[in-house]
Amino acid sequence: MSDKNLTSYPKEKINILFLENISEVAVKQFTRAGYVNVKKITGALSEEELCKAIKDIHILGIRSKTMITKKVLDAAAKLQAIGCFCIGVNQVDIKQATKNGVGVFNAPYSNTRSVAELVIGASIMLIRKIIDKNKAAHEGVWLKEASGSYELRGKTLGIIGYGNIGSQVSVLAESLGMKVIFYDIETKLPLGNAVDKKSLKEVVGNADIVTLHIPELGTTKNLINKSMLKYFKKGSILINYARGEVVDLEALRKSLLEEHIGGAAIDVFPWEPEKNGDHFESPLQGLSNVLLTPHIGGSTQEAQQNIGDDVSNKLFLYLEKGISTGSHSIPALALPAQEGTHRILHIHANVPGVLSEINTQLSKHKINIVGQYLKTNDAIGYVVLDVDKALSKNALELLKRVKHTIKVRIVY
Repeated sequence: MSDKNLTSYPKEKINILFLENISEVAVKQFTRAGYVNVKKITGALSEEELCKAIKDIHILGIRSKTMITKKVLDAAAKLQAIGCFCIGVNQVDIKQATKNGVGVFNAPYSNTRSVAELVIGASIMLIRKIIDKNKAAHEGVWLKEASGSYELRGKTLGIIGYGNIGSQVSVLAESLGMKVIFYDIETKLPLGNAVDKKSLKEVVGNADIVTLHIPELGTTKNLINKSMLKYFKKGSILINYARGEVVDLEALRKSLLEEHIGGAAIDVFPWEPEKNGDHFESPLQGLSNVLLTPHIGGSTQEAQQNIGDDVSNKLFLYLEKGISTGSHSIPALALPAQEGTHRILHIHANVPGVLSEINTQLSKHKINIVGQYLKTNDAIGYVVLDVDKALSKNALELLKRVKHTIKVRIVY
């Protein structure tokens, strides 16, 4: 079956909203595929604004600043899927999205290289005290000296969180001659000569540079705090390109002023402005040997291209074929198209007897099921049915009446 014959619903009736200046790559992907109602907004929307804007939206694209709350999800009666054009999904109430049968997709690997390269670049800038020398040169002061300036080669890099980005940083650092130690709450296979340490304190106490690559969770909030900073090696450098809540910035400021921490690069903050040009404040502003950047770790043309391609492709597959691979809310199913059938998706509360009722209703009305697939998670069940074309409308109406149904739709 050719892809061009798959979608039987009118694409001009599908409404797509992209927020936060999502890459034009994603917009072009959808318009090229025949989706004409694509609206793009530069900034994020507040909860109240989003509740109004989302009522007739089928596909929503966001980045990291738009908060998808229960209130927003409950206002989104037609919403089929959310594409998070970034590596994380912590801005979405996943539990509620699951209950509402809304697919949530992201691009967990697409900006890995961009972030890793910037970590290495920041490390060089800080260990050579380039920030101070640059400031002096702009002010007309000549500071040609080697005091306090070092090579990366032979230094120890401590990585907290050895996931996609942390492990990529590990490879780049070792290629520059650095020793690499890391700590992760899960057992991870070390790459190259990296050494897995058993505690966070062991890493920060032995590293010349510490870089964070951990998610924002209750257990990671202010992980690097006043107490933990005391265990850092004197004169060491802290880099946070992970999440804004994992470092206590007031405590870091004090440690920098006391010269226990020798430098810092911070790209993410507990509070960040909604759009470019807005006022920004941080306790670290004005401090020597501190590199502050506006959440640009993954902001390269290559990363945005990769993210746009990756998330758009996942949204297409879910919207047009019911393939939910990569979803954080809908159980993962990837199915081949069946010739001579219509495909119906049925999302229901995960309680006993639903599949039995689906089959009973279709059998009672002599509707032949050519293919059927079921997968569940704790909250919902996801059934994909391929039925005879001539009877698909009847099947759709019958499935809507099945008890515990959350959502039903024909994809082709």
